[in-house]
Amino acid sequence: MIEQQKPPLDIENLRNYPAEVVDELRRLLASDAPARPDPHRADFYELEGPTRVFYVHVSATIGSVLLLGTWPREGAAETKSTREKNKTEIETGSWVC
Repeated sequence: MIEQQKPPLDIENLRNYPAEVVDELRRLLASDAPARPDPHRADFYELEGPTRVFYVHVSATIGSVLLLGTWPREGAAETKSTREKNKTEIETGSWVC
């Protein structure tokens, strides 16, 4: 059986999250993980990964996924560096979901 490779997914990282965060989202999308639609906005979804929750907009017109926000998943182990980064984002007001 020949496996067909999916083309690389175009993810627009609007908030300049670290590459490893975008990579986690890419793996999640490639695995066809379930997404919860936002009941108030068409084409907006929450995806829950092993360590993070992602809020995205899927644009059929431009053919890409817009990463709008992400936050640590409740109950997931958080590293010290992640905790410090989150604390800084909250204190500076750059914590945007």
